[in-house]
Amino acid sequence: MAEGKKVATRESYGNALKELGDLHSEVVVFDADLAGATKTSIFQKAHQDRHFNCGIAEGNMVAVAAGAAAMGLVPFVSSFAMFAAGRAFEQVRNSVGYPHLNVKIGATHGGISVGEDGASHQCCEDFALMRSIPGMVVMSPADDVEARAMVQAAYHHKGPVYMRFGRAAVPVIHQEEGYTFQIGKGEVLMEGTDVAIIANGLLVAEALEAARGLAQAGISAQVINMATIKPLDEELVLKAAAQCGRVIACEEHNIIGGLGEAVCALLSEKCPVPMRRVGVDDVFGHSGPAAALLEQFGLCAAHIIEVVTDFVRG
Repeated sequence: MAEGKKVATRESYGNALKELGDLHSEVVVFDADLAGATKTSIFQKAHQDRHFNCGIAEGNMVAVAAGAAAMGLVPFVSSFAMFAAGRAFEQVRNSVGYPHLNVKIGATHGGISVGEDGASHQCCEDFALMRSIPGMVVMSPADDVEARAMVQAAYHHKGPVYMRFGRAAVPVIHQEEGYTFQIGKGEVLMEGTDVAIIANGLLVAEALEAARGLAQAGISAQVINMATIKPLDEELVLKAAAQCGRVIACEEHNIIGGLGEAVCALLSEKCPVPMRRVGVDDVFGHSGPAAALLEQFGLCAAHIIEVVTDFVRG
């Protein structure tokens, strides 16, 4: 972990887009009047002729991007997760998913950590919506290094991709030197035998902190970063379940429809073990400071420790 360093993954997204644009002239970016917030403005400054503000018309933006993909371009469309996945769902499904076009969706400001913007903007349903579209890849990076590598991987992948990036700065847990990212593959960040904690997004850093606290209490927790929600790394999940006998999924998303549900579905069919989910418990968020909200909704290391302790020793 890079000591003390924190970066918002939306910043990582903007920087990665600019790097892609420098190398690949077919990369174009569409934004819905939020370039400053989504950080596609970084790409815009370097490649103004390939950045298009579609206004507050997310459905139209996705349809235009579908047309660009049909012409052989590689479009990245960007808005807040609530609008990219929610408001534009019909166009994502029918204009991108159904014809399996090469459109990449960079959705920022996902989850409770949107903070003061409140429930209308705190999208905790996007994984569920995007997972339901056949052929759609769904991902959520843990940190800056993974986010930038994920954007590169999305470019090289042929087909639709949904990526969620965060508003809040999060710890950098990966060393950039020697790091590689592969769609559909998770990674074991910490070995353990009593319980497997499978997390993504900002919950990965919290899971690592929780595992260190649990170790002091004599509980050995394996921590897995599962950045790709779909396609799920089934082999790694099954291996962890067999090794530990207990699994907890942690995500900044409704417990319905996201990573936890994907893991539950797999384990129920192929390796039934006791399972718990840490996430937003089927409620809407509300306005407040991001850190306070994450603690209130149990999306923090302290709550993970409580859940694991009760799970293992209860």
